[in-house]
Amino acid sequence: MTFPVAGVDERIAGPDEVLQVARGIATAVAPASGLTDVQASLLQAVTKAMTGYEIDYSQLDGLGSDELALVLCERDHPYRQRIVQHMVLGELVLTPLPEDVAERVSGYADALGVDDDFVQVARKYSRGALGLAWVDLRRSGFLDRWDDDRLVPLHTASSMADPWDEAPPDPALEARWRAFAELPTATLGRAVMEMYRARGFQLPGTRGAASAYLAQHDFVHVLADYGTTLEGELEVFAFVGRADPDPKGFAWLATMVGLFETGYISVQGPFAVDVRERHLRTPGMPARVPDALRRGKSVCERFGRDLFTVDFHAIAHRSVAELREELHIPPKSDEVLELGSPGVFDPGGISERQRLAGSRTEASDRVASA
Repeated sequence: MTFPVAGVDERIAGPDEVLQVARGIATAVAPASGLTDVQASLLQAVTKAMTGYEIDYSQLDGLGSDELALVLCERDHPYRQRIVQHMVLGELVLTPLPEDVAERVSGYADALGVDDDFVQVARKYSRGALGLAWVDLRRSGFLDRWDDDRLVPLHTASSMADPWDEAPPDPALEARWRAFAELPTATLGRAVMEMYRARGFQLPGTRGAASAYLAQHDFVHVLADYGTTLEGELEVFAFVGRADPDPKGFAWLATMVGLFETGYISVQGPFAVDVRERHLRTPGMPARVPDALRRGKSVCERFGRDLFTVDFHAIAHRSVAELREELHIPPKSDEVLELGSPGVFDPGGISERQRLAGSRTEASDRVASA
């Protein structure tokens, strides 16, 4: 089948198309026993967040790959690739991931003319090749896009071959971050420093801290108003990944799901696997992650830049409210606010471990200033 390259995706999907796409996604990702509750609730929320239509994924008839290709025959490649990535998200929450599901999703991607690296990552997960899967995910999602230009907005003297690597101490970078504390209240830099102080986070540039590149997402925690619990990390990286015009931004969400939902990834950068709770099963989370995708999509369409390439240092002196407007960050939906998506400075937006670390930092600061 021949698909258009571009030019039609401004057309808003109508209810029939949304239903047919939902049928195709559900058919592609369903295990032999049928969609799991997590799959159904997550995909339902994604569909509602992205299209406004409510689809009950537990009550759908099947739709084959060739039929879905006909439904999407007038959609361009980026649109179809996002549909395939919704399939990948639907299969990545399965533990274990059945090999027949991964092969089926691969078949749907082929029918849609989409060669997406994350489809192959999921296939390796299904075969138990977790190490190889992470190598592919790391390469396709991060290293293939890494170049020296990405160092410019980070203001670090450290050369960085891999954005996930721990960087050596960088006193000038540490001083830059520390200076944010002197900015006026309600500015981005001051808010980020207050977030760090409350949690006892180490400043970029100090030994053992996150790299200056990964620290970029902390500015987004403040701007998008997501907490720093594991649930908040899932939200912020869903937001960041979907805000990226390059579909490879999906790697952020795929990585966080692997760390905090399925355990397919053991450790990466400052993040270590934590599946003591299934975080996407936490009440409200099947809606909170899709709402973050919705908000990221709005930023992608109206701002149109990977947020990790923004020079947040240059705008740290500006107000958070002003920057939210400039970046076209829409508010959280009323639904997820009612479900309990805490903001970065809400009590529920900080873990108990982080709270204790922040208390120790404040105590040390008081002693040092006495």
